[in-house]
Parts: sequence; C-alpha cells; structure tokens
Amino acid sequence: SLSKLQLKTGDLDPRLFSRLRHLQKLDLSDNLLDKFPNSLTLPDLRVLNCNNNKLEDVTALKQFPLLEELTYENNVYLTLNDDYKVMFLLQNLRLLNGKDITKLANHVRRVNSNKLTSKVTAHWKKFFSDQLPEKYTAEQVKSIGKKFLKSVQTNVVYGPSSLSEFTRWRVKMIAEEFLANSLGLELNSDTEPEEKTDENEEESTESPREAAEDMAPVGDFSSYIGSVTVTPSKRKRNHSKSSPGNKRSKTQANTEEEAEEDVSAEPLHFLQCHSKGNSREDFKTQLWSCVFEPVLDSGARKDPIVSSSRTVATCGGESVCLIDCETGTVLKKYKVATEEFFSVAWTTLTMVISDSRKKAHNILAAAGRRGIVKLIHVAADFCYGEIKAHKKPIATVCFSPTQETHLFTASYDKRIALWDIGIPDCDYNFKASQLLVLETASIPLRIALVPTCPEQYLLAGCEDGCFAWNIKLDKGQKSRPFEAIFQFPGEESLTTSHRVDGLAFLNDDVVVSKSSKPGCIYLWSWSKSFDAKGKGCQRTMSAVILAELEWSTTDMSYLTLSTCPAKEYVFCGDEKGSVWMYNLSTYTRGWGSPKGKRSERRISPTQILTWPELRVNGEQPPEILVNNVVADPAFTYLVVLTSVNITAIWKKS
Repeated sequence: SLSKLQLKTGDLDPRLFSRLRHLQKLDLSDNLLDKFPNSLTLPDLRVLNCNNNKLEDVTALKQFPLLEELTYENNVYLTLNDDYKVMFLLQNLRLLNGKDITKLANHVRRVNSNKLTSKVTAHWKKFFSDQLPEKYTAEQVKSIGKKFLKSVQTNVVYGPSSLSEFTRWRVKMIAEEFLANSLGLELNSDTEPEEKTDENEEESTESPREAAEDMAPVGDFSSYIGSVTVTPSKRKRNHSKSSPGNKRSKTQANTEEEAEEDVSAEPLHFLQCHSKGNSREDFKTQLWSCVFEPVLDSGARKDPIVSSSRTVATCGGESVCLIDCETGTVLKKYKVATEEFFSVAWTTLTMVISDSRKKAHNILAAAGRRGIVKLIHVAADFCYGEIKAHKKPIATVCFSPTQETHLFTASYDKRIALWDIGIPDCDYNFKASQLLVLETASIPLRIALVPTCPEQYLLAGCEDGCFAWNIKLDKGQKSRPFEAIFQFPGEESLTTSHRVDGLAFLNDDVVVSKSSKPGCIYLWSWSKSFDAKGKGCQRTMSAVILAELEWSTTDMSYLTLSTCPAKEYVFCGDEKGSVWMYNLSTYTRGWGSPKGKRSERRISPTQILTWPELRVNGEQPPEILVNNVVADPAFTYLVVLTSVNITAIWKKS
C-alpha cells in the first residue's frame, strides 16, 4: 500500500518497481499521479487501486496484462471513453470501479471491434482502393495511407456520441493495423496520451474541493422542454426573404415542391436548462450570451477532425450551462443563486500541473448583475475564483486573442476595465490585477478588439454611440478617454448619437454594427474610417459605409448580432423568433480592394430561419425574442438564445 503519500508520477521509479516481479496488489489511491510511467513492468499485478488521483490517461495500464480488478474513481479528467479503453486493453479485467464488466468488456472486444473493422475495411474499398496504381512507390502508399487515416476517423461513426473519442481511438488503431497487414505500411502513431475531450454524458458532480464561495456545479438538469411538437412543414422549410409564403402556416402541408427546397439548417434541440429553481414552468428567464469552447491545441486536439468544438457555454438567469450541441446533453451547469448572468467568454491558459509539466486548459469567465467575474476551470468542474470587477452590472466580457490572461469587462458604471487574471498554480492560487480603465460617455453594450491590432484598439457599441480607444499598455496613462466617436447616416443627417446594440468584425477590416435605426445593419470599414494619424482624443470620424443589410423593422433593442468570419456570414435574430442569415462571401473581395465601392442597394438576407411551430405542453410559448444567435467557427451548429428561457440548436444540413 502506497496510499496517501502525496506521490507524483516521477516518484514511481521504474528501476525499483521492475524488481517487484511477484507483486499482485498495489494501492496508489489518494496521491497526485497524473499518469503511469510506461515501464513499471509488474508482470503479475492483479489488483490496482488509483482512486483520488489526477490521472489523465489510461492507455499505459496495458503494461499490466493480468490485471483483474481496477479502480480509478474520482480522477476528474477520466471519462466514459477511458472505461471503454481499459476494457479493450486489459483482456483479463473483471471488475472496474467495483462493477462486474465481464459481459460489456466482451462486447467491446468482440462485437464493437468486428463492427468497426468491417466499417474501416468498407471505407477503404469504397474510397481508397482505386487510388493506388498497379505499380506504386513507397511514397504513394504513405501519402494515401495518411489520407485514409484522416478520412476514416472523420467518417466512421458507431455507437453513442458520448463514446466518440473511444471510437476514434479504436478506428485509428484498426486502420493502422489494416494498412500494416494489407500494404506493409507502418505509420508511426503518436504515443502521447490524448488530450481529454470532456464528452462525459454522466451528470457532473460537485467539484473536488469546495467551490469558490457560492458557485458550484449542479447535478440536476432540466433539459428538454415539456412535450415539444415541431410541425413537419416547418422543419422542411426555411423561407428565403423573397419567398412569398412567409406566413406561419399551421398546416402540415408536405408537397413535393417543399421537399425540394434548399434547406440550410434543421432544428435539432430545444432546451430549457436555465430555469429558476429548475422549474418547468419558467418561460421568463432571459438568455443572453453563448460562446463555443475553443479547441485545445495539444494531444488529440491537433487532429483536424476535432478542429471545431461542438460544446457551447450559455448563460442566463442564475446559471451557466455547457451543452453538447450534437446530442443536446447539458454536460455541466453552474449556479449562483443571487446572480443574473449576462456574458461568458473562454480563454486557454497554460497551467503548470504536477511534476512542473505544463498543460493547456480552457477557462470560462462568467459575469453579470453583481459586477463579479467568476472563473471556472471546466475540465475539473471547479469555480476557482472571482474578481470583484465593478460595483454595477457587467454587460459584456471578452478575452484578448493574443494575451490569454487579459480580460476586458464592460460595465453599467460607464467604464471598460482591462484585467490580467493571472494563471492559477496547482492549488488554484492566482493573482488578478487591473491594467487599464477606459472611460465611456454612456453604458457600453458590446465590445470588439480590432483584429489587425488587438493590443492597440478596442471598439465599443454603447447606449449613445460607437467609440474607439487606444489600449496600448506602454502609454503609461491608466485611465483613458475615448479616442474616436463614429458618425453614421441618421434619419436626416449624420449622427453620432444612437444606441449601438450589435457589434462584431466580419473579417480583419469590415465592422458589422446595428443601431436603433429600424430595419438596418451597417457594414463599414475600420481602416477607411479610423484616422490613426490624427492627434488628440475624442475626435469625431465618419464611418465609411460599405453596405446596409436589410433587417426587421422592429424598434426593440438589445437583439444582438454575430459573425462567422471563416464562412463570411452575419447572423441576427428578431422579435418573432426568426434568425436572419447573410452570406456575404460574394461582396467581401470587392469591399477589400483599394477602389472598393459601397454596395448601393440594401443586401437582403440569404435566408430567414423561422421559429418552428413549437408547442410546450400543448401551448405555444408567448412572444419570442431572439436575444443572441451564434455559430461555431465552422458553421456546423447555430445556437439561438431567446427571451423565453429556450435555447434552440440548429444544425447546418
């Protein structure tokens, strides 16, 4: 027994352990191990206990082939996928975490393996066998082998999505064996343990230590709303703006003509996961902000297959949720009883874990009415700290794309603050400091860093106009007035005074902003509008308009817009539950040229996704406002946040 000795991985010396030829039972519970060294060589080991450690990977356990009983409970980074890996790797395993797994393990080793092998072989025959010429060189084989490995991991799917990481791992293994046996090709598979993708469908439990103050993960998720009916015709049909039939038909018409229409997105899930007190009757909680989790660059995440995350953080009311868009599973939920969350943002911090090894982890910042920023280490289910940033509510937060610890908070106190949140050590101690305060003339609603110079300029849409600040840190002055205010075409003349409640960059130069002028979203050029050479503060500059987008004529405020730069799309919801989508790829090149001219007429939406005929317990929800709509970077999913506590997830078809 080597339990409770604060042991780290480096303390398990292979030279010592390899002499224990007859050791059968080993207890390493309640230590600080994050992995097993590969060469412990305990040839007779039958029982292993590693509960309450920090293990991140199980593949090294294959060095104990006679293992019959294994427990590794309370290792927060291990998931269901790891259970399946050890069942496959350890042929003699009978008990896993106290449960008899003989039957399931046989299924994993035989049925699952046979199914995947036939799928891998079929994929080769269908897509790759013809690509090899009769006489081929080693180089050609290697090139096709690499393409096959990449393709097969993307396209061969089997079993529930909660096991997708295990399936990918097995498919890669089977494909490599197949290539070695049929073509004599050895592609060195990288032996580094894979980065965990936290796809655990189990409900998340309390964090391993007391959650900071009053914020804790919650294990009781209301997910799907009541009984939901989506009228088939609505699933089929998402009207383009030009389509005359833009009325909400209650009929279930299903004509050939409709079936042939180009459907760009299908409604996938409707979730009610931000309810106050988990009440099914809550159709009042407003949902405000959602951001897709960034993909970590290390381990398996280098893999292009997982280059676009399907996990999204959403906030509204007293809670922050993490949702798997494909399955509609609420993976995690954090609650603060006295809070109303308005904004969430992700960053990736390189944290030092045991043995002084560095590892990238995603951190989520959440803020709202109390003016406090909560910092959550998501993989560990732990809210490790908070920053009392403002005395008034925080409208929005965002991280710098270049300085991962730099966080901007925009508050109702008419200030935008820049914080360095620091990097937590292995005990989650961290030091936050305020670097800068930007004075705003009115309440800031949306902020955006200029993509070509994110450490120099910040743009904000405020209650009374659109402003820019110089945020360069070497200027000494900690509190700064705005550098520029932008003029836009008003009802009769140019105006600076208007509420700007939507603001985002479409690419390095094109700004998309929405103001209180009904029915219109502006696209304008940052480089042509902002005069960096002029001296002095608080200068008025005219926004050089490139185009106007046609949008709802509502005078309702705070329905914000978003962009998907990689696909050159703009999204904006309206007061009727619809999402207006604009594909601007045909325009951007023209705007970017030196002679780039303004598009004379308003650009209509490429498509309007109308809210489906959704019935909750037999009734339609009341008036539905779309407060926010966000696509993942690859535009696979579209997450729609409403004023009636419903998160709608659409999938691009």
